[in-house]
Amino acid sequence: MISEGSSFIKGLMLGGFFCIVVTFIGNLKEHGHSIPDLHHHHHVKAASKEELLKLPGAKKLELSQRVQVYCVILVSPKDLINWGAAKETWSKHCDKPVFYSSEDAKALEAVVVGEKDEWLKLRKALKHAYDNSKGYSWFFIARPTTFAIIENLKYLVFNKDPEQPFYIGHSVKSGELEYVEFDSGIVLSIEALKRLVGAFNDPEKCPEKGHGLWTVSEEKELAVCLKYTGVYAENGEDAQGKGLFNTKSVSSLIKDALAQNNQEVIEGCCSDLAITFNGMGPSQMHVMMFGVYRLRPYGHSFHDSLIFLPPEGSDND
Repeated sequence: MISEGSSFIKGLMLGGFFCIVVTFIGNLKEHGHSIPDLHHHHHVKAASKEELLKLPGAKKLELSQRVQVYCVILVSPKDLINWGAAKETWSKHCDKPVFYSSEDAKALEAVVVGEKDEWLKLRKALKHAYDNSKGYSWFFIARPTTFAIIENLKYLVFNKDPEQPFYIGHSVKSGELEYVEFDSGIVLSIEALKRLVGAFNDPEKCPEKGHGLWTVSEEKELAVCLKYTGVYAENGEDAQGKGLFNTKSVSSLIKDALAQNNQEVIEGCCSDLAITFNGMGPSQMHVMMFGVYRLRPYGHSFHDSLIFLPPEGSDND
């Protein structure tokens, strides 16, 4: 009797463990084999100076004026200080900056989505952005601790077709899933957003809640839903292959570069056309604004081939 009872308990435990493992693997691989991988490039590069020089002046003007960026910035009342800093600094350079909050903060204007769950909040924010997307072909999604140089983002995508499904940022791989880290900022073309919003209506392809036993981050949930529609994560890079989207602050990147090779700190740190830095406090954001937009060596010209003008009526720096 004791032996039979012991065997039963062991079998029950092994069976339970097996179910957990199967559920976990299924959650990791979920959607991974349902669509053939027809996407052959995972790196999106900015145009080189040589490529720009080949474009006629009229074409460059047309392309630079065509790129309009809608910024989706996810916030909550606990982020009030960072939220305020983002509003006062880099978000002014978006053609349309919209803050989406879990609840009303009163002190700062936002679209209240009424969700504390990060994935549900992101879904509602993106649906709202899509419903109000007239005139906008590119969407930038960020946290309030992210600092973005929107002109560099426009430079990355100005010669890309927004009617193609782009999903760009700092891409990483987890198992079979490649996704863009939210801390780096996420870029979606209008076509990618259109497919995503369509997938929201299919709970099998894009559930509001994950199927597994473990909570999956909103950045991975987003990647899974996009992958179901044939949209894959791509790493944003400059013409030399340096990453443009950073998950760390400038100071952290410099420290890392110093530790690796103190003779080539600048080369080892960041791209000249970097788009984002993360983990920025309010004072750091204001310092970045000064360094990026205001400090200039007198008499020096950068001879940029493209000019991205601020939105009409903007109090752009």
